[in-house]
Amino acid sequence: MKPGSTLDHQKHDAPMNIRLDPTATPFNLEHTLKCGQAFRWAKHGDWWYGVVSGKIIKLRQTPNKLQFETFPKKASINFVSRYFRLDDDLSHIYSKIDKDRHIHNAIRNLRGLRILRQEPWECLISYICATYKNIPAIRQMIFHLSKRFGKQMTLDNHDFYTFPTPKDLATASLQELKSCKLGFRAANISRTSQIIDHKKFDLEALENASYERAKRHLLSLPGVGQKVADCVLLFSTGKLEAFPVDVWMKRTMLKSYPDYFGKTFAEKASGITSISPSEYREINSFGRKYFGEYAGYAQEYLFACSRRRWQTAKHR
Repeated sequence: MKPGSTLDHQKHDAPMNIRLDPTATPFNLEHTLKCGQAFRWAKHGDWWYGVVSGKIIKLRQTPNKLQFETFPKKASINFVSRYFRLDDDLSHIYSKIDKDRHIHNAIRNLRGLRILRQEPWECLISYICATYKNIPAIRQMIFHLSKRFGKQMTLDNHDFYTFPTPKDLATASLQELKSCKLGFRAANISRTSQIIDHKKFDLEALENASYERAKRHLLSLPGVGQKVADCVLLFSTGKLEAFPVDVWMKRTMLKSYPDYFGKTFAEKASGITSISPSEYREINSFGRKYFGEYAGYAQEYLFACSRRRWQTAKHR
């Protein structure tokens, strides 16, 4: 923690409210924050807490509203609405992706799950961390990075940390980065942070580029492969046609849609616990063509539904 970087807040202002109409604006906070797309949200009692763009957001959902407060500065309703993509016409999106019993079941069980609009820099580093790691390990890496290089804030007796800036990570030594349990990812994060800090890559410009061009651009960064690029495009730049594929999604897609892949491909791919570049291209291409402009929503629903089934079976 940096000297003089602690902010403490125990006195509360009245929470602000975002009115929700379940028919016009389907939204489920629990599904959205527990599906694995973001890594810095935690629930304490009835409230969810997270750090977004340097602010702690504390919020909870009631049947007809989303209550929230932010610290250290007040955020507008628009700030929270934008983050949760409450402007997405989810009913319309469902009508476009609800093509078969598999996705229909996922929509029924996870209705109201929304893709987040995350800050691109944090999203990029988070998904470089995610390479070959499960969600608990990713959370730990991001926590250690934020604790070591970010600024501490305290709300309701809980400590939170801002996400490090590109300069924070660009000037850190490899040993300092490795102490955050990054392993081989430390070198990639260091090099990518230096590129961003030196203004040799414009993350903000990705939002206005086409999906194909934005992806090619992202793939030039150290530590960014196909899956990392698609996750960043989907979860931070609004490219809802992106369709990330990891081993989990590979299993889900081959099990749910075997007839859409050649028998040889399905047999070969199903027995492997990793995913090859050719397998990624095949499954990614199918997902994008089959589900269309909102393929990313279909991917997240299928992924979250599959993960939920696995967690339920694990605890039986």
